[in-house]
Amino acid sequence: QVQTVESGGGLVQAGGSLRLSCAASGRTFTIIATDWFRQAPGKEREFVARLTKDGVTTYIDSVKGRFTISRDNAKNTVYLQMNSLKPEDTAIYYCQTILQGGSNTPWGQGTQVTVSP
Repeated sequence: QVQTVESGGGLVQAGGSLRLSCAASGRTFTIIATDWFRQAPGKEREFVARLTKDGVTTYIDSVKGRFTISRDNAKNTVYLQMNSLKPEDTAIYYCQTILQGGSNTPWGQGTQVTVSP
């Protein structure tokens, strides 16, 4: 099994930056990809970014050029660097890993990101 814990959220003004962390533990060698999702108040959870074990990245259009997903293998941690933040980026951010065999890790508590105008 793999467990993940998100951290790094906070309150920032528009145009500011935050770096979110997704720390994985357990059978981390079974991870084939890590995704970041977000859920804004009153909206459905949406995909934000993906990093595969081969280093391939994918982003939704609204964050391209502003967000960067990366990882530190030694720390079993995936990061989401968020620059030029906008109020519409306000949401709870969650990470989830995809494991060999196609299963996903359970959703964690997430980390709150609030961007003020």
